[in-house]
Amino acid sequence: MLSLSHVSRSFDGKGVLHAFDLNVEPGKTTVLIGPSGCGKSTVLRLMTGLLTPDTGQITFRGQPLLPSNILQARRSMGYVIQEGGLFAHLTAGRNVTLMARYLGQSPREVELRLNEMAELVRLPRELLDRYPNELSGGQRQRVSLMRALMLNPDVLLLDEPLGALDPMVRFDLQTDLKRIFQSLAKTVVLVTHDIAEADYFGDLIVLMRDGRIVQQGTMTDLTDHPADDFVVRFLNAQRIRSSNENRVIEASDR
Repeated sequence: MLSLSHVSRSFDGKGVLHAFDLNVEPGKTTVLIGPSGCGKSTVLRLMTGLLTPDTGQITFRGQPLLPSNILQARRSMGYVIQEGGLFAHLTAGRNVTLMARYLGQSPREVELRLNEMAELVRLPRELLDRYPNELSGGQRQRVSLMRALMLNPDVLLLDEPLGALDPMVRFDLQTDLKRIFQSLAKTVVLVTHDIAEADYFGDLIVLMRDGRIVQQGTMTDLTDHPADDFVVRFLNAQRIRSSNENRVIEASDR
């Protein structure tokens, strides 16, 4: 579905990604996790074409992402960022339907899809007439997810979509998001800093450090067969325990 091959990216002469390789499997949820500044969000922005690589190639549905086709490719991608990124001057409903209206879909088609998305994310229909500042954080994220799904994209890219929410709201949204991912069988790439969230969503967990992949696999792969001492420290910092012995992972487990 999406592939990065030997991709590198620098900002102001400082390398952020280094010969980065990643294949995103169709219909699965790939989770990018790692310390702040490790390059997680940069990977998502490269996938959407908001950034271009210094070296290497990005392909989407088997075709290289190029300036000539990136706008068309984006119509098959849904992108959700932290805090939702909604336009403050538009109602929730107008935020959701913005691209559909721009692309000339009929008012009836737009309205039917809007109602379908509201039901999917469990957002009361009356909230669609409110502006973003009249909604709670959780409601704004539901609207942002509706907007990302409005054009029925092939892939969903989510950049720490739940990071700013309080624990109870976050729990409810995690549950609904997983239900949505499973019911729609979408290809998903999710960035998070929370290893428990990565375990909850991820078919594949990709642990990054300093613009490189340190280890990828299931949570059991990481906990029971950590690739190096960094993996051990990262998991221990979040109180993740070995599935085999219910204890904090130690370097000797490798």
